[in-house]
Amino acid sequence: MRLRRRKNQETRMEAVAHYIVDEPKQLYGKWNGRFLADVESIELELGCGKGTFVVESALRNRNTGYLAIERLPEAIVVAAEKAAAAALKNVVFVCCDASQINEIFESREVSRVYINFCDPWQKRRHEKRRLTHRDFLMRYAELLGADGDIHFKTDNALLFDYTLSELHATSFRISEICRDLHAKDASWNIVTEYEQAWTAKGAQILRLVATVTESTINMLHAREQKTVTSDDTFF
Repeated sequence: MRLRRRKNQETRMEAVAHYIVDEPKQLYGKWNGRFLADVESIELELGCGKGTFVVESALRNRNTGYLAIERLPEAIVVAAEKAAAAALKNVVFVCCDASQINEIFESREVSRVYINFCDPWQKRRHEKRRLTHRDFLMRYAELLGADGDIHFKTDNALLFDYTLSELHATSFRISEICRDLHAKDASWNIVTEYEQAWTAKGAQILRLVATVTESTINMLHAREQKTVTSDDTFF
């Protein structure tokens, strides 16, 4: 997504500053207290774009805290303005990269992760940048703990099949697999600007839900132990 930086962006950012977290690492383990309302759980969207999905989710579920991560400040300001216009108290935004999430959140601090229309990174040499690569899946497992889940949507069939393979390899339980979401009755679905544009061009929207299992957690612990062992220095 490419957004032009506007001359008044700094002023706009200041106007919605209470929705934007500048030092997210300082809130590690303390995110519940960052929302303007009491929340029962926290759900995370990776790559929120202009905020259509996360703002509508926050409107529908007032007792859930929504935290949206986006790399582009030009998009963050638009998303925060939508939240402000709706006077929401259960959503905040962080401008950072998804690779930083384990520095921001404590284990089991998040109950659900949303990944909507992420960059497929088509070239093989960029595979590890895909948000559904097994390394990222293990990051999410640490955040979520057993029974936490990931909701994934894409218009890219190759990425969808790749994601299924990676989820199987990391022992997630996969459910709600759908290869043409708009062909079924899915009135609950929140349609983003991107989704609307590509559906109008005839693209099929693919979706799945993946749940962290005890086997996934065991794999995570094994990886952590291997990392600790490989980092040991012997004299």
